[in-house]
Amino acid sequence: MTSVRPLPTVSIITPSFNQTQFLERTIQSVLAQDYPRIEYIIVDGGSKDGSVDVIKKYQSSIASWVSEQDKGQTDAINKGFNRATGDILAWINSDDTYNPGAVAAAVKYLLENPDVALVYADCNFIDEHDNVIGKFRAAQTDYRRLREGFVHIPQQTMFFRAKYWKELGPLDESFYFAMDYDLWTRIAAKATFKYLPGSVWANFRIHTSSKTNVADERGWQEMLRVHYRDGGGFFAPIVAKYYLRKIIGPLWKWRIKKAKA
Repeated sequence: MTSVRPLPTVSIITPSFNQTQFLERTIQSVLAQDYPRIEYIIVDGGSKDGSVDVIKKYQSSIASWVSEQDKGQTDAINKGFNRATGDILAWINSDDTYNPGAVAAAVKYLLENPDVALVYADCNFIDEHDNVIGKFRAAQTDYRRLREGFVHIPQQTMFFRAKYWKELGPLDESFYFAMDYDLWTRIAAKATFKYLPGSVWANFRIHTSSKTNVADERGWQEMLRVHYRDGGGFFAPIVAKYYLRKIIGPLWKWRIKKAKA
């Protein structure tokens, strides 16, 4: 008689601070997933805008939550993963959302491909009203390409094995923006990533106060910190991309703004 292996638990963390405008939609997108074993943890940074009331509305369906002052998003994610018990980990920010079936699709792939550490898919850009205004078209990447600045991983869509967090975590709290990139380079140096084209697992919200709008420059500076820390030199693709992005970045933001108009 063969035994049936139980489905792995997926621990999903939502870091949040004063995002009551979008938080409920994020929570609903997690709770609406059709995967049966989700451990959902919300780490709020002591919001005063009604976010706690939103969380309490759904607390019977949330594994755990806390609202207390922290040191920012990276600290909140670390706190969440320190509580997590799942075999697969992910985080979804409090202004982003999952699409139906995302968790089940990620788990299915990881179960069928035990050599893959992290799986990800495509992601929509959405506005404040959930209208799709573009697509983050991901691409296959690996350690070499990550080190060259070819990231191509929508953070909202990634799911990775908890064993690599235990071995290579936590997130570096000195990073405000590129803490995910830093973690990815550490994991990719040890294991395989896989991009699944044609699947749109999540939605990345673009709004006036989003970190992408207010801190894109800082994000690339932090990526360069990783590059130089790990032995990279000035004459490297990631450095060239940084200076090119400084030129075309304003045009990219203008195109998004025009699409929303």
